[in-house]
Amino acid sequence: MSEHLYDEIPSLDLADFLSTDPDIKAHFVAELGRAYTNIGFVAIKNHGLSDALVQNLYQCVQDFFSLPTEVKEKYEVPELFGQRGYIGKGKEHAKGRKTGDLKEFYHVGQIVEDDDPIKEQYPDNIWPAEVVAFENVASEAYKTLESTGKNMLRAIALYLDLEEDYFESRVHNGNSILRPIHYFPIDNPEEIPADAVRAAEHGDINLITLLMGASADGLQVKRRDDKWIPITALPEQIIVNVGDMLARHTNDELKSTIHRVVNPPRELMRTSRFSIPFFMHPRSEMDLTCLPGCVDDEHPKKYEDITAGEFLHQRLAEIGLKK
Repeated sequence: MSEHLYDEIPSLDLADFLSTDPDIKAHFVAELGRAYTNIGFVAIKNHGLSDALVQNLYQCVQDFFSLPTEVKEKYEVPELFGQRGYIGKGKEHAKGRKTGDLKEFYHVGQIVEDDDPIKEQYPDNIWPAEVVAFENVASEAYKTLESTGKNMLRAIALYLDLEEDYFESRVHNGNSILRPIHYFPIDNPEEIPADAVRAAEHGDINLITLLMGASADGLQVKRRDDKWIPITALPEQIIVNVGDMLARHTNDELKSTIHRVVNPPRELMRTSRFSIPFFMHPRSEMDLTCLPGCVDDEHPKKYEDITAGEFLHQRLAEIGLKK
């Protein structure tokens, strides 16, 4: 494993992986593996999202979060444990913390279009009537990011010396979530808890996360030497990082790196920040047992055997979304 400490996250072009030139494809796989065994994050261009789709989605998201609180709360369904619809301010906190994050968000889940019986495991999506375009735009973004995520997982599989389609059956109609987030303005910063932040330091639960460029700075990743470095994507890039499920499955060969969203300078606390991550999850029955190729005398098995569904339920309880 490279001991290089990145000052910024590496940038890669997904078109290289999709190239018909095997050398170009292999170089992408090697560079992706190098980044994921080191800092766990990459910036990716040629990811399939058009500028128009991104702009339309951000417009829908801003339109929704600008609605009055009582209107947004019509789309909050407590018995779904935050799986679909609106989740109000401060409801989620990082694992190991009690103070809620300074955000509200909306969950769009899997859109099962074949006769897969897994559809019965998923609640229906909830669409806000006040933002007419939300359903079509969010659904298109969901499918695009899911397709991009599958390509990233194919590259990851090759890096791990697995069959290229190893993840395909495991993520088909997986329990993935598109999460538009509003880090809301703080009009009176002195009235919030002293330790309250937009998103406290955490690792993502899922296999990989695909993140569109946020509307403001604030995202930071913790390097192996404990230094926090800012993550900024160019307009044509998305950020793709390793989640805890993939780290666990690879016995931590691939790194799920701790990250956070810090509060802006005091004079900017009265402004909004919007962010739209896509959390790529497998089907709940996926076995997350450490891969044999990632376990040896130098790297003994770290984790008990568990399924993705069992792991997800544990973590939802730890972050306050499920009792």
